Parts: sequence; structure tokens; C-alpha cells
Amino acid sequence: MGSYEIVPYTYAVDGGEEDEYIVDIADSVRAVERLLNYQFKDKKLLEEALTHSSYTDSASYQRLEFIGDAALGLAISNFVFLAYPDLDPGQLSLLRAANISTEKLARVAVRHGLHRYVRHNAAALDEKEQPQPVTMLFELCQKDGKHVDIRHWRKGEKNIASVYVDGKFITSRSSEQKENAKLHAAKAALDKLSHGKSNDKMSVDIYCGSSGTNEIEGAKQKLHELCGKKRWPKPSYRIEREVGPAHERKFICSVQMGTVDGVLFVAGDEKSRVKDAENSAASLMIRGLQESKYTNI
Repeated sequence: MGSYEIVPYTYAVDGGEEDEYIVDIADSVRAVERLLNYQFKDKKLLEEALTHSSYTDSASYQRLEFIGDAALGLAISNFVFLAYPDLDPGQLSLLRAANISTEKLARVAVRHGLHRYVRHNAAALDEKEQPQPVTMLFELCQKDGKHVDIRHWRKGEKNIASVYVDGKFITSRSSEQKENAKLHAAKAALDKLSHGKSNDKMSVDIYCGSSGTNEIEGAKQKLHELCGKKRWPKPSYRIEREVGPAHERKFICSVQMGTVDGVLFVAGDEKSRVKDAENSAASLMIRGLQESKYTNI
């Protein structure tokens, strides 16, 4: 197995106090093999897998992470394909995504104590573990047997994260950083779910400056027809904000509509005409409905 160095390692034990241990990487390799009930032929691969990028004296797990994501995705795809023959491709994709998410894998690693054997030189990783919004959201929903799905996409310079629980849209938040958008969305979803605000407005933070790819021609009329078909109340529009000087005034409009599950609220992009701003909001509402459980609209 070659030579191994002794490195200091600190982690929080069951009592909540942080104890410092001197961890031999060879001992870590053997401990992880026992946890996994698997003996690695090439021990160096496992050593690499247990090395954080902050630990510069040895190759980190970043290259293995690249191939591991694909391998795990294929394994989960094969499993759900065989285990759930009645699910359509869209449902299988959601199931796969839920099981290979970073959040889900991190919680599994912590549950089995694998994080204790990762060597690193990042002080932040030694800090006592604090409940994070994403973890709290998953735990809250798991208690009720509900499935959480956090979806991401980009809009201009913004990363947008949307939270769905059992296929129902809850809320969205955006940020320049993808992880921040995810944290903000999880925190907002927690606030709604933990305080029983299921009938509150489901606000979508859509920021200005889109390329126009979300625009649907005649969206207001189509949304009106949809509400009639679903027997929902007619959507209502209002001007949320006016920006720019008087000779270059632009408007941001919102649309609000009621459904059997509560009230939905979406703000659109800024436009030079109120009519166009309302159509932008209607377009985004339709897009949101299409991505939620209302997939047949």
C-alpha cells in the first residue's frame, strides 16, 4: 500500500464536543473498507477518494468525482428502470435526480460516518455541524413521507432554484451563485411549510434582463383559457414596479391566480409597455405550471 503520513484530524463526537485525533490514512482506508464491506484491490484509489482538494500533499477526489457522477447516474438509472417498469421517462428522471443529489449523498455519508475519514486542510470543515436549510427541508418532508425536488436553471446572470414537494411547486429564489440560490429557496420553502402557509402566495423570484426565450405569444389569452378549462378564477394582473425616467419608463407586472392547491403569484420581466409586461408574467406563469404537476396543460 506504500507509505502513509500521520495527519491531525478534528471532528465532533456524539457528545457534541470536538476531539482531536491523529488519523493514519492507512487506518482510514481499513475503516472505510469495513464500513462498505468491500476490499479495494487498488488502495490508492480509496486514499484518493478520501482526500479533499484543500489537502495539497496528495491527489484529491476531484478526478474520481468526475467519473463517479457518471457511474452513479448509470447505476441508479439501471436500478429505477428495472424496479419501476410502470413509470414514464419523466418520472424516472425525477426519481434518479432525487437519489443522486449532492444533498442526499452528503446526508448518507454523514449518517454512516464517512466524513470522519476525509483528510483536509480546511478549517471550516472542522467546525461543529450546524443544521442547514436544505438538510432541514429534506428532514421535515421525510417525516411526512413527502418527496423534495430542487430544480435549477439560469436566467440571464442569475441562477434560479425552485423547490417542489411531491411535485407541487412551493417557491423559487435566485442568486448569482447556484448554491446560494438553493439555500435561499430551501429557507423560503421551510418558512412556508413549517408555518403552515400552504395557501400563501407562491412567489417566484424572476429577475429582469432575460433574453426573451420565456415569452409565449398570446400568453394572457392562453392563461385565461386555461383558467376557464380548469374552472379556476380568472387571473389578475397589477403593476409591481415602474423603472427608468419618464421618457423611457418600463414596467414590471405580476399575475396572481387561484388553483385548487392555493394562490400562485409570478412577477415578469420589465417591459416598455404594460401590455407586454403582463404578457411576460403570464408566460412565466404558464412555464411554471408546465414544470410543476400541471404537465398536461
